[in-house]
Amino acid sequence: MANIKSQIKRNRQTEKARLRNRAVRAELKTRIGNAIEAADSGENAAEAAAQAMKRIDKAAAQGVLHSNTASRRKARLQKHLNSLDN
Repeated sequence: MANIKSQIKRNRQTEKARLRNRAVRAELKTRIGNAIEAADSGENAAEAAAQAMKRIDKAAAQGVLHSNTASRRKARLQKHLNSLDN
């Protein structure tokens, strides 16, 4: 355990951010899974995909995901959805 005041504070900040990031990532996985599931079943696919894309963009804006990672995830999700339409 750190005994320097600034490091103790930094540890508190890091823990808060870690928990926040974990929640965002968990929601991302849920939204992406819901979008894929909706596309497979054919109901509300466009709406579920839009929600997933929005969450991915939000995560990138918050700094949870790198912008390139967000773009890649969106592209893969869209590619998967497009392949189901054919």
